[in-house]
Amino acid sequence: MGSLLGKVDWIGRSGLLEKLLEEQDGLVIQTLDQGFEAEVMKIVSGRESFVLKLWNKSSRPDIRTQFLLLKELFERGIAVSEPLGWGIDTNGDQVLLTTFDGTPVKKVNARKLAVLADMLAKLHQIKVEDLQGTHLPANDFMKYFFPGVEEYADISRLLIPLVQKAQMKQESIIHGDFHMNNIVEKNGRYTVIDWTNGQTGDPGYDFAWSVVLLSVYISEPYAAAFRSAYLQRYNIGPEKLKIYEALAVLRWRLLQRSGGVPVKQDTFQRITSIAEHNPFLQG
Repeated sequence: MGSLLGKVDWIGRSGLLEKLLEEQDGLVIQTLDQGFEAEVMKIVSGRESFVLKLWNKSSRPDIRTQFLLLKELFERGIAVSEPLGWGIDTNGDQVLLTTFDGTPVKKVNARKLAVLADMLAKLHQIKVEDLQGTHLPANDFMKYFFPGVEEYADISRLLIPLVQKAQMKQESIIHGDFHMNNIVEKNGRYTVIDWTNGQTGDPGYDFAWSVVLLSVYISEPYAAAFRSAYLQRYNIGPEKLKIYEALAVLRWRLLQRSGGVPVKQDTFQRITSIAEHNPFLQG
């Protein structure tokens, strides 16, 4: 374990990271669930635990920006892991070290979903212009969230006019993939993880993506509870919400065709039901 920490050129580092480097021979490493983009490890030092994320796969996100964003959000009281260091290892792969804040949420209820909705709304209320020294990307919406969509005429036909109708405003911070697997729980405290898609964006779409995923993979009543709690904090008009929801459904359809989303026994039935009740997805 020690050799792994020691072989990283730590560009951004905290006092706690310095302490870990001094005692690295006594650290214990545990492998966590691996994502599509990075190798994830848990580092244990006495009673404290940390997460080391190593981007050694095809994905090459900007980890410096992610580190600075987490630092800013943590200092503002947003429920994120505390960033402790980022750097580049001897293979040229980027590395991020944060606190370990629990395991993914497995069971939900209306009270818990209200807390999570409040967390997301609190994030969306931070305007990009208020950030101190963190320069988030403002990506082209279609290129970032719908890569390769031009290959699917049925999706493109609906998508292009919807994006125009949405008139998105990239003025807030969005997570980009706010769902149960990216929310961890420890001692009753919830933390939002995996900020690879963190960027300047439109809160309405970010919120709608979360609602659609809840409807598809948890249940419509729980999605409704999350929706209601969020809209009490961050108001989105009903027609605008339907547009964002339609965009989220189309993105799910695009990802499904490339195997990028899990599919269970009733998944297609649920996504179809959402589409059938959305006026912008008829036909």
